[in-house]
Amino acid sequence: MPKPSKIICAGLNYKDHAKEMGLPIPASPVIFLKPPTTLICDGESIIYPTKFTKELHYEAELAVVIAKDLYKVSEKEAKAGILGYTCANDVTARDLQKIDGQWTRAKSFNTFCPVSSKIVKDIDVSDLAIKLYLNGEIKQDSRTSQMIFSPAFIISFVSQIMPIFAGDIVITGTPPGIGPMNIGDEVVVEIEGIGRLVNRVIADE
Repeated sequence: MPKPSKIICAGLNYKDHAKEMGLPIPASPVIFLKPPTTLICDGESIIYPTKFTKELHYEAELAVVIAKDLYKVSEKEAKAGILGYTCANDVTARDLQKIDGQWTRAKSFNTFCPVSSKIVKDIDVSDLAIKLYLNGEIKQDSRTSQMIFSPAFIISFVSQIMPIFAGDIVITGTPPGIGPMNIGDEVVVEIEGIGRLVNRVIADE
């Protein structure tokens, strides 16, 4: 997968996750960016930066890969600009997120955005099972029908703010069940009809 110019992320985009967190449903997408240096692929290792965080969390997400440059587009145009869909893990240093009160540092360490290299086209993503397994034990189990804002809506919304370029990745929020990973763990994101993303957590040398 070519390196994107940016990774655009939607936070708090599942109704069941908002309920889990005790937070109101947002009126518009909550967006943030991860740098492209966070990107790794299937089978590559998530590095646990133990000097900086003691609370490294997984977040299973549906990822969207952009096919062409988009700027100030409608939802219909946004949908037409999607190359395909894949699996992602929005790795987060939860303790740093709490300390900072914003999300850049907590989500921007190297290897903090595993994304599968398998891209699936022409699939209806409105109601797919999305799961995360930690060492074979299911931790997240929901459906994309719980999304508050659809991928096309998020893309259209972001495109009013900034250009989105071909190759950029949009990740669309995580369902409930977020939790910690430790060194040596295997984490698997699985999305119905799309596939699996498998990574292991290693120590920062």
